[in-house]
Amino acid sequence: MAMSGGKDDGSPMMEMNTTPLIDVMLVLLIMFIITIPVATHSVNVNLPQASPPTNNPVVDPVKNKLILTQDNQVLWNGSPVTDGNLVSLLQATKAMSPEPELQFQPDGASSYERANQLLKIITESKVTKFGFVGNEGYATFGKAQ
Repeated sequence: MAMSGGKDDGSPMMEMNTTPLIDVMLVLLIMFIITIPVATHSVNVNLPQASPPTNNPVVDPVKNKLILTQDNQVLWNGSPVTDGNLVSLLQATKAMSPEPELQFQPDGASSYERANQLLKIITESKVTKFGFVGNEGYATFGKAQ
């Protein structure tokens, strides 16, 4: 930015010096930005209260989750079931149209033998939509740390 100090003949400068004006405007802009109140807008939402889980296993028409816990307890959509109940639940899902997806999630500390027994029950029931979930937790299993 070039500055001029006037002409050589000693006549006054006819241009206005805008540098102090710009400085004052920048200070005012910064003060204005700082004093703007923070947007503390909130929306109150009444969320539903969680109900305790029921002990009756229910067949979901979209997907059902079979979990084997580390103490070898079998859970169907969060409800504990026995092998006999599991067979009847699998038959109920097989009879639905369209057949719901069955997701199997064994815990890493559960018994391999118990997981194999559950897989045998699932295979014998001839469920067609079946998949393992939660395998991403074992991605580093067995690798050097």
